[in-house]
Amino acid sequence: MRKPRAAVGSGHRKQAASQEGRQKHAKNNSQAKPSACDAEVTAFRGSLLSWYDQEKRDLPWRRRAEDEMDLDRRAYAVWVSEVMLQQTQVATVINYYTGWMQKWPTLQDLASASLEVNQLWAGLGYYSRGRRLQEGARKVVEELGGHMPRTAETLQQLLPGVGRYTAGAIASIAFGQATGVVDGNVARVLCRVRAIGADPSSTLVSQQLWGLAQQLVDPARPGDFNQAAMELGATVCTPQRPLCSQCPVESLCRARQRVEQEQLLASGSLSGSPDVEECAPNTGQCHLCLPPSEPWDQTLGVVNFPRKASRKPPREESSATCVLEQPGALGAQILLVQRPNSGLLAGLWEFPSVTWEPSEQLQRKALLQELQRWAGPLPATHLRHLGEVVHTFSHIKLTYQVYGLALEGQTPVTTVPPGARWLTQEEFHTAAVSTAMKKVFRVYQGQQPGTCMGSKRSQVSSPCSRKKPRMGQQVLDNFFRSHISTDAHSLNSAAQ
Repeated sequence: MRKPRAAVGSGHRKQAASQEGRQKHAKNNSQAKPSACDAEVTAFRGSLLSWYDQEKRDLPWRRRAEDEMDLDRRAYAVWVSEVMLQQTQVATVINYYTGWMQKWPTLQDLASASLEVNQLWAGLGYYSRGRRLQEGARKVVEELGGHMPRTAETLQQLLPGVGRYTAGAIASIAFGQATGVVDGNVARVLCRVRAIGADPSSTLVSQQLWGLAQQLVDPARPGDFNQAAMELGATVCTPQRPLCSQCPVESLCRARQRVEQEQLLASGSLSGSPDVEECAPNTGQCHLCLPPSEPWDQTLGVVNFPRKASRKPPREESSATCVLEQPGALGAQILLVQRPNSGLLAGLWEFPSVTWEPSEQLQRKALLQELQRWAGPLPATHLRHLGEVVHTFSHIKLTYQVYGLALEGQTPVTTVPPGARWLTQEEFHTAAVSTAMKKVFRVYQGQQPGTCMGSKRSQVSSPCSRKKPRMGQQVLDNFFRSHISTDAHSLNSAAQ
């Protein structure tokens, strides 16, 4: 099967090229672009938009963008959705977006909001996004007269936290600017359509993808086109199990053509080398091709494109945290303290915590000192180790040693320093706390007398949650019980 003659990527050409031509091609390798011919561009736009009109998901931010006539409100609605959707699944975002827009339907509402922003964002992850969104809203209201910048260039230049992708999405969807966008879904679609096998996050490949996105975007319907490309990557051209038979641009997909060629070669139906454009040999490594260390894998099919570089594992850190509880007029109260306004989980509330210490004795001493800093003198003998929580953030794998301390038979603490507060358990669940702290609290609840809070998600084992063992298992348990310490439970669940 013969591919169209348009260039697939930098360094792509006929295998039969002369040595002189190959040397010249290698010299200019970094300047070539994975362009598409006019006929392919027109066909791609038409097929993708027709599919999108029929198959697009009904999402709240799309309805707002279509129905809102005020340009600033429309841009704000798109802005909120794009920020929330960064590194977060659509299904997770829907309820957060709906609640956010009900509470702060305009830029002015968000600009005047208090710390409630962190509270509503809690559980969505990447918490700096919400803070920067509010900072941007305040800048629009206070410095730009309440009007959103109208182009991708000025959006990126003037608004904090707005990068190239977010600026392009707002400009194209809200204002109709013909500017292309590249997110993870679009990058995967473009890499497969043009058979780009290299890591799309590399600088050179990223530049080529942005250029291709700009070439392809439909000037008549730029917002719909960009959303269609994202929709295709999210629902059809997925990372692991793409639905090629449902793809509206399958006939234009170079990755699919490569799969068919490889299948013909493997079956013997195609003899020799196929007459297709490939990188010429001995010209050095093409920056857009599959890396030499990862050649074509017949079992992967189109998933060969693109190959991602191995991700650096998150660094590991440990800390100790304590749930401090005291009786209150409206039920039990727990102590929370606020994190600094910068860095990881900035501005959120958490249980008092300290850095992990190598010995249990030092750990208890440091944790007790931290608790007393917020709540005054406390009985050290009541501090109990309850278990362990492992929570993975984007770049940190953090292990929490969970402790509990219940204040009984003493006068409740009524005053605390700034940055601390007592909450009921009901208030805790609606407070601006991270998912990690909710996991910690589940461990604490599961260890309280008369409770049985273990769940599949938390994987906490407690006496009342275990099934009664068979007779043979009882014999083994009795034999090993004296040799194995069971004073700590393990919780090891990944972050969303």
